[in-house]
Amino acid sequence: MALFNIAELMADLGPGQRLLGIDPGAKSVGLALSDVMRMVASPYGVLKREKLSVMAVKINAIIREHGVAGLVVGLPLSLDGQFGPAAQAARDWAVSLSEMIQVPVTMWDERLSSSAVNRALIGEADLSRKKRADVVDKMAAAYMLQGALDRFAISSSPSWFSEEE
Repeated sequence: MALFNIAELMADLGPGQRLLGIDPGAKSVGLALSDVMRMVASPYGVLKREKLSVMAVKINAIIREHGVAGLVVGLPLSLDGQFGPAAQAARDWAVSLSEMIQVPVTMWDERLSSSAVNRALIGEADLSRKKRADVVDKMAAAYMLQGALDRFAISSSPSWFSEEE
């Protein structure tokens, strides 16, 4: 399947269909689910990074169980916004996953999502390093997915003010 932008992906979804946020890391892959109205992202879980075919089976089971119709995969752009080797690897992984499970996919900038989550967990939740490690991947996936949901909501909402005012 081809890569979609967030507006195309959202237009392709039916009522009540969720999005699955995926934050692929080197050792683990964080997962987050949208609600059926696609307004709120919630942490779902973490999968150990394995061969893509093995992960596709696990992700497909989650998709079927929760009525997911689209994927939002984290795109690790460099801090200056450049598309480097990590971004290319994530893009290739996302496209291959989408083709294996036949679910449309879009990429979303996930720069600093893990850093933001770690700061929040340290500052607000006062979690130890071990406890943070257990939740940071799925929280980063939720943070990334929420960003995509928010951006779509803003871009698709009616303009309350005209340019002439």
